[in-house]
Parts: sequence; C-alpha cells; structure tokens
Amino acid sequence: MHIATLVSGGVDSSVALRLLKEQGHTLRAFYLKIWLEDELSFLGECPWEDDLSYVRAVCEQAEIPLEVVPFQKEYWERVVAAMMQEVQAGRTPNPDMLCNARIKFGAFYDCIAERGFDKIATGHYAQTEERDGQTLLTMSRDPIKDQTYFLSQLTQAQVSRALFPVGAYSKEEVRLFAKQFHLPNASRKDSQGICFLGKVPFDQFLEYHLGKRSGKLIEYETKKVLGEHNGFWYFTVGQRQGIGLSGGPWYVVAKNTDTNEVFISHGTQHTLLARDSFVVGALNWIAGVASEKNFLQVKIRHGAKIYPATIAYLKDHTVRITLAEKDRGIAAGQFAVLYDGHYCLGGGTIMESSIESE
Repeated sequence: MHIATLVSGGVDSSVALRLLKEQGHTLRAFYLKIWLEDELSFLGECPWEDDLSYVRAVCEQAEIPLEVVPFQKEYWERVVAAMMQEVQAGRTPNPDMLCNARIKFGAFYDCIAERGFDKIATGHYAQTEERDGQTLLTMSRDPIKDQTYFLSQLTQAQVSRALFPVGAYSKEEVRLFAKQFHLPNASRKDSQGICFLGKVPFDQFLEYHLGKRSGKLIEYETKKVLGEHNGFWYFTVGQRQGIGLSGGPWYVVAKNTDTNEVFISHGTQHTLLARDSFVVGALNWIAGVASEKNFLQVKIRHGAKIYPATIAYLKDHTVRITLAEKDRGIAAGQFAVLYDGHYCLGGGTIMESSIESE
C-alpha cells in the first residue's frame, strides 16, 4: 500500500513508521507543524525544532522521504479558538481530541486527498476492524496507553482510512522495537501536556490570552470565603493541585463564570459531591448512526478506568448516562466516550456543570 505516515519525533510514531517499512509498504512521512511560534515565542524555545530534528534523523535512517506541512493557521482556527471559547465559558475542553478530528484526520486528509494514498498511519494506540462494510475503532492491546478516547470524534470516513501500527503492541514492546531498530529517539521520553504547547505550561498560555482577574475561593458547603484566585479559567472541576490553601486536600467542585467565583470542598466532604448521572450532547457516532444498546461502557477521561453505564436516549439527540458508580471529577465540556466491549462507538460533551454553585 501507499501510506502517508504522520511522525511527531516521539517513539510511537517512529516505530509505526519502521513497522510499516518492514512490511514492505511504500511510505512518505509527514510532520505537521502546529507550534504557534509567533504567538508564543516569548514563553521560551520552540519545541517543534527539537521534534523535527528527531523526525529528520528517523526518516534519514529509514530512507523515507519527509515533508513538513505548516498547519499553524488551521490549528488556530479549528482547535485553539474553540478551546479558548470553552475555557471562557467555564467548561473543560480537550484540545488533543479536537486536533485528531480536525487536523490530523481532517485538514491533513484534505491536504493529501488527491495524492493517491491508500491509508494514513499514526502512532496512536488503537486498532481498527472491518465488519460488514464498516470500519470499527477498537481499543489497543495496552489498556493504559489506549488512545481511542482521543479518537472518538472521528467519522466513519476518517476511521476507514486510518492505520495504527502500534495498536497491537504494549508500550514496553514498542520501546523494544525502538531499540531493535536502533532509532535515534529510542530513549526519548514520552511527551506530556497539550500538543501545541510542548513544554509551555497551560497556565502561561491562558495568562497571555485571558490575563488575571482576582476572584474569591469559596468553601462550597459553608459559602465561607477562604482565599483569592487569579481567574476561574485557571481551574477545572476535580482539580486538586494549585489551589494554594493549607489544611487540604482541597478540590475544585464548581465555578461561577459570571461572578468569577471558584467553589472548593475539603477532601473529607468531596466524596459527598460525587455523582453518577449526566447528559451528553453533540454526539459523534463513528458508525454514522446511534447505538441502540442501553447498557454500554463509558470513559470520562483518558486512562484505563471505564465505567459500566446505562444509556437513555433523549428526544433532542442527547443521551443521559448513568454510571455504575459515582465519580468526583465530572465537568461540563469534558468528553464522555462510549464503548461496547473493546469497540469505541464515539462520544460527545458533557453538557451541564457537575454541581450547582448557587
């Protein structure tokens, strides 16, 4: 097959590239440049330069042609702008989710549409399966590294062209492949944080765009003012770190965007604020049609934790999800992703706040 392979400079995408080469495919590597260097240069060195040096070394070693595709404009318009809108509304966005659907499997698909590639490969920990003319998105072999959560906004057309070479392996096995291939980045640590920020703290990015505005830290149960903060947009529901109060642990349980108030609860009370039911809207079903099953599994964040859940289909194309147990960190704007066994069916955004702050 003629395969376009997205490479990031990390171990996973580099191993994916080499596995496809070993299988005898015709390959061309692509690096998507989304770092907003003009926007963020004051925050430090551009991480994309380091990433790209590894990408070039890996491609040169494998003798695979490389193209660098500038996508800063598309990334800002399709991902960052939407993310900032969610933050200002007090919700909890997931820019990596949007990046996959709108950039890697969106704008990039459009960019190479006329070039005759059979598949687009990435280093995601996921798998696909063909059944009855449909391409199903399935979980990877490694439940901790599995990234189907981040791929749940893809359409059937996008999934049908996707290829995930490392999805059949554990992270340990991928690291072993990297050593066996003598990859220049075999010992490179996995990247952390939001893809377009690199090592730049998210708070610094928010400060640049939204500034600071003093507000009250209020204990949820007593409504007593315990301190001050620099803006509700620096906090997410369920957050424990960065609250800055002694006598903790303290958790963020709600935000009032009109009054710029952040409500917190002590760890001894926080468990009482957990809940198991919420409504999800803007649903994307990978198959193109909604599931008819009332009992599925749900993830509300990336990771191995998955809840058995009851699904009620509402008239406005939303669904009410009731988890088998309560969770303490459910926030508006988070993505809830639905599974049927190891098949990822799709997902949408949690619509209402986790608790009332009134």
